[in-house]
Amino acid sequence: MTKSLAEDSEIQEDYEVFRAIVEKFTPAEAARRIRRMGVPEDIVRRIVERHEHECIRVRDMDEPHSVYRDNRMTWYTGPQSGDRNWPSLEQSLRDKYRNEDAVKAVDDASTKVVSLLEHPKLAEFSTRGLVVGFVQSGKTTNFTAVMAKAADRGYKLFIVLSGVHNALRKQTQIRLKNDLIAANPELWHEVTTPERDFGERGNAAAYLAAKDQHLLLVVKKNAAVLRKLNAWLGTAHEYLENCPTLIIDDEADQSTVATKKINPLLFKVLSKFPKVGYVGYTATPFANLLIDPSVTEDFYPRDFIVNLPKPIGHQGTEVLFGREPLDWEDAADVPGGYDMIRRVPDDEVEDLKPKNKKEAPTFAPALTPSLEAAVRWFWLATAARRVRGTGNPHSSMLIHTSVDSSVHFGFVPVLKAFRSRTLDGLNRQARKLLDDLRQQWTEETAKVRAADLGEIPVSFDELLVHLHGVVRETTLVVDNYRSKDRLDYDSGPVTTIAVGGNTLSRGLTLEGLVCSLFVRGASAYDTLLQMGRWFGYRDGYADLPRIWMTDELQGWFRHLATVEAEMRVDIDRYMTTNENPMTFAVRLRSHPKLLITAKAKMKDAVKAEAAYGGHLIESRYFDVRPEGKSWLEKNARAAKDLIEDCLSASGSRVQSDRNRVLFKDVPHERVTRYLAEYEFHRKSTEADSRRLLGYIEKRLRAGALKRWNVAVIGNNKTGATPYAIDSETSIGMVRRGRIDPKSGVAPGEPADIKTLTSARDTTLDLSLPSGVEQLKRSEIEQLREAQAPDVGLLLLYPIDPISHTEVAGRVDLNAPADVVMGTALLFPHPAGEDDKVEAEYYSANLVEQDDVDALEIDDEEEE
Repeated sequence: MTKSLAEDSEIQEDYEVFRAIVEKFTPAEAARRIRRMGVPEDIVRRIVERHEHECIRVRDMDEPHSVYRDNRMTWYTGPQSGDRNWPSLEQSLRDKYRNEDAVKAVDDASTKVVSLLEHPKLAEFSTRGLVVGFVQSGKTTNFTAVMAKAADRGYKLFIVLSGVHNALRKQTQIRLKNDLIAANPELWHEVTTPERDFGERGNAAAYLAAKDQHLLLVVKKNAAVLRKLNAWLGTAHEYLENCPTLIIDDEADQSTVATKKINPLLFKVLSKFPKVGYVGYTATPFANLLIDPSVTEDFYPRDFIVNLPKPIGHQGTEVLFGREPLDWEDAADVPGGYDMIRRVPDDEVEDLKPKNKKEAPTFAPALTPSLEAAVRWFWLATAARRVRGTGNPHSSMLIHTSVDSSVHFGFVPVLKAFRSRTLDGLNRQARKLLDDLRQQWTEETAKVRAADLGEIPVSFDELLVHLHGVVRETTLVVDNYRSKDRLDYDSGPVTTIAVGGNTLSRGLTLEGLVCSLFVRGASAYDTLLQMGRWFGYRDGYADLPRIWMTDELQGWFRHLATVEAEMRVDIDRYMTTNENPMTFAVRLRSHPKLLITAKAKMKDAVKAEAAYGGHLIESRYFDVRPEGKSWLEKNARAAKDLIEDCLSASGSRVQSDRNRVLFKDVPHERVTRYLAEYEFHRKSTEADSRRLLGYIEKRLRAGALKRWNVAVIGNNKTGATPYAIDSETSIGMVRRGRIDPKSGVAPGEPADIKTLTSARDTTLDLSLPSGVEQLKRSEIEQLREAQAPDVGLLLLYPIDPISHTEVAGRVDLNAPADVVMGTALLFPHPAGEDDKVEAEYYSANLVEQDDVDALEIDDEEEE
């Protein structure tokens, strides 16, 4: 930190307020709050600059991190008054969305991602992160906003890896040009263009030497292109040393992972830069989450993984197909999906796609009843949309039955003939045709009511006025690598039926997609989900989308909705607990007929337990407001009742000074009774009592967790406040100061003690090897598996309500109760018959990363 910033006394008082808010919230929120306090913009700018320099100083000194964003040091304070790229994009988003909530959601989500990058002024850095969105949910908008904010703060070179197809690369380049560059063309230079991918561009130094200008490259993940890019960058090594670079990997699970050509070339690009952030974006992160973290040349998101929030109005897997309840959920609370899926009978499939590759060249598709119904619905829905006159001006239908391009062309004469017959019938006002159309409209609109989704009901007679024009204007486009036609939404409103395969199955947006017929099989989760082009926003026609598919495919998508929900719960642990991608691996549920991802991408994956198997769950947040007194007292009573149950049980009891009391072989009924009475704070998302009890019940049915070891953990230091076990025994209460909130904390925010349990506590019911003082986490797990394979461990922590502390960054707890009761549970790994309780799960292998000294105190304040 420079002397002028450190000694800027004019800002000191406001800077202290800012720092206090940062301790509890984000830098961006701190900046917003001091503005609302009336701090002048010039002072805010100087405060932010000082904060950034302080973060760099702390990082360079390798001291304990003092500023965090969701358990990770950060520097970014959000947009500032002198920024140009983000304000322009923000205005563009306002014009596009006409919805302040949607714009704020983009602002908040992109700020979170930028805050997890490194400061561009650091001497060197290499960050690897992953952002998980939903299919067709606005990931491009998010990374455009991330690029704008990073550019405003000093990142210079931006490389966007945009899938493997020309159409998606072109679409991405055009969007970035329109949304990011057009408003400030003098700030940017496009090294690539919509028409041309990266090629020979002359000396890279000539581009990189330019001051006050950002460079944009949008390139395919193609071996020839990446070799040219590597060679080009190699000509300007000295300029790269001070060139903060952000690499956005769109569709990060495609080609980046486990490919013999693309993966090494991408790593060569990454290794060219001393200062680089790599952020992968995908809606199907399964392959990325299973990368071996110990391979430094690969792209495991070792620094952060972020869930983008579910957008308002987005129709995703869960909305359309429903899902199964998770372990802790009641079936009644789980969305069942809209009634938008229509059945393709199995006996029609052979008329829609060939049985095998050998039949493909001569296969002739037929107009089956389901295909006829789907096309008619497309015309009806499009006509209804014209009556409403709102939303996307385009209207599209997708037919996806086979990957083979020769099959796609076979649909053209079939659909043209059907269109001609329908036009003729409409011209003649054919009674049967009109009756059939009216009946289909009546039945479908009764199944999904427009008013229930906030849309305007349309009668058949109203849409009939537009129907002839819709059918007449419908174009038929075959979009594959052999066809000359391509979907073109830039030349005015389009009404089209698109037939295709791979070129339409990832990344590319089918504008105004209202109807789909989909019978193509898939072998893996990511492949299947990416084919679902029907996911997305349906503004103005939320009631009209329909999908025709087989019963089996519908079941697969319902399973995938369940997988996604579980995966996002795991990812959210990084934001609410002390976990990070190097200490906790996201778990992915398997399926008997589908691979999670391609076999080559799963080669390093290991089998993992679901839910709580092998994991420590603990209370971290406590309501210490006056209003929280009854809650604290209720939990204290529940603990007293449990201790009395343990004293009366037949199990043995072990005591060690004033430090702990251990009860062994406690019946499970006493533990489940306690969990039914004890209430974790709602912010402790992993520690939901209903979820815990549901999980224990499943394990009990399999014969495990019938007995528990229960311990009361105390503090044996002189002066500790006593906590009575019974009339003869007491232990000292532990002290847990809370993270210092100082000022700016919103009403109702709980006290955050951050860490309740030490690793040593999790071994107190085990016999440790003689003379061993340090054990790794994996070694402790092996001991537990050998000594207590189906026994749970419950730890009670009577916390001193005052918990006076002098630890930096902490303040006294000052709770309005006689004792604050903390709780931790450690579940053994399922084994044998017990293992069948949980679905089979896979995760990245973190064993090579297991260098944690498990007997070391986890919290500097532990007493």
